[in-house]
Amino acid sequence: MNTTEILKQLEALGNPTVRERNARNGAGDNQFGAKLGDIRKLAKTIKTNHELGLELWATGNVDARLLAILLLKPKALSPEELDAMVRVATFSQVADWLNAYIVKKHPAKEALREAWMADDDPMAARAGWNLTAERIAKNPEGLDIAALLDRIEAEMAEAVPETQWTMNNTLAEIGIQHPDHRPRALAIGEALGVYRDYPVSKGCTSPFAPIWINEMVSRQG
Repeated sequence: MNTTEILKQLEALGNPTVRERNARNGAGDNQFGAKLGDIRKLAKTIKTNHELGLELWATGNVDARLLAILLLKPKALSPEELDAMVRVATFSQVADWLNAYIVKKHPAKEALREAWMADDDPMAARAGWNLTAERIAKNPEGLDIAALLDRIEAEMAEAVPETQWTMNNTLAEIGIQHPDHRPRALAIGEALGVYRDYPVSKGCTSPFAPIWINEMVSRQG
């Protein structure tokens, strides 16, 4: 199966409702609107294929890039290739899958995290804060959490949406995972008010950091 054949399959899987939702969320016109479940099923039939994944990614098509992420081998990408991919993945669903399936499994992720945390590019910064949130939860040794809270307090309210989302995730992880820093994390969340009025579906937890922190801490008990 080649790139042209796969694009035809993805086009056939297109769903108008998904396409419209993607467009509202910034996907642009280069998309078919295939459901994520259908993309996963297609990936299972193709199996891992790094070269094909690179070709699909190069099309710029949203559905093709989502499929590509499931076909690529993280360790086969150079840090430079991954950095370039992160910067062009401006649609949030693509950025989220890229981070979950590729970035977090890459051997150079810590060096990339450090670089991205000092980068002005919104998608690079988004990835940097995402990896920082993961480190806070799983491997916080060596992190200056107080300094991270200083940055969040100073920058999050005015951060661009792409970066603000994962910066907020980091604030929440600090509050959830580190009791010594929890009072300050809660205070920063309350003072900044980011996502205070964010609409959520029934049964879902608000991304407003104080609500999120308190809910997750209550579950720990």
